[in-house]
Amino acid sequence: MSDRLERILRRKFREAGRQYARARDAYQEGRDDEENGRAEEDVVRALPRDDEGRAKLVCRREAERRAVHVDADGTPACFEAGHPDCEGCLADVRDSIVETWE
Repeated sequence: MSDRLERILRRKFREAGRQYARARDAYQEGRDDEENGRAEEDVVRALPRDDEGRAKLVCRREAERRAVHVDADGTPACFEAGHPDCEGCLADVRDSIVETWE
């Protein structure tokens, strides 16, 4: 095989290898995102509920038991953006460590 043909083939194989690696990484990243989304939904579904389907949470701001609707993102209906207690509660719901009651 001539040197020129060998260089061309090597270059093409390297390009194909890089393209394969990019596609593999993008595929894995997409799978990871999908699994994380499913995990968040499972956390929200696992919260204890009342008869009306509302999550039983202990409000950090008011220090009282509340039954509130929680959306698929894990955001309680009583959430107030910018309030430190609400921000902490939202993080706790998403991390599955929020205080609940039975």
